Amino acid sequence: MNIHIRTLNEDDPALISRAFQEQGWDKPVEQYLHYLAEQEEGKRVTLIAELDGAFAGYVNILWSSSYPSFKEQGIPEINDFNVLIQYQRQGVGSRLMDRAEELIQERTGTAGIGVGVFTDYGKAQILYARRGYIPDGKGIHKHDRYLMPGEETIIDDDVVLYLTKKLRTV
Repeated sequence: MNIHIRTLNEDDPALISRAFQEQGWDKPVEQYLHYLAEQEEGKRVTLIAELDGAFAGYVNILWSSSYPSFKEQGIPEINDFNVLIQYQRQGVGSRLMDRAEELIQERTGTAGIGVGVFTDYGKAQILYARRGYIPDGKGIHKHDRYLMPGEETIIDDDVVLYLTKKLRTV
């Protein structure tokens, strides 16, 4: 089993979209074309994982997060982390995270990541905790604002708890 990590290239958007569509996830080609354009502008890095030559998953590094606390502190955000179901639990996600953290560590001492708060995100929550990510202490966030006590909201993919990990002493 050979896992190879590389950056997104112009041949990837259609391939990635199709791979996720085959497992029932809507990930339009335009999303990955946008990622490619932002990567070329230096705003993000999209890392692609291949397992034995086949596309297996990807993760992004946003050098300037839209999450206010990360933006203020200059913390890059690991974002939109996805491994195809058939390749989960084979080390693909760990290798993607390892490489993302290595790239972040070349620039700064802290990595940030957001995770959803309901059951569908359980595997990710456990993975991030095992890797040393801890809550940033700001509570949960939705649509560019922090949720407050007593406030009602619909729990969906946009309700996020943000976490950080110290990568090195700065």
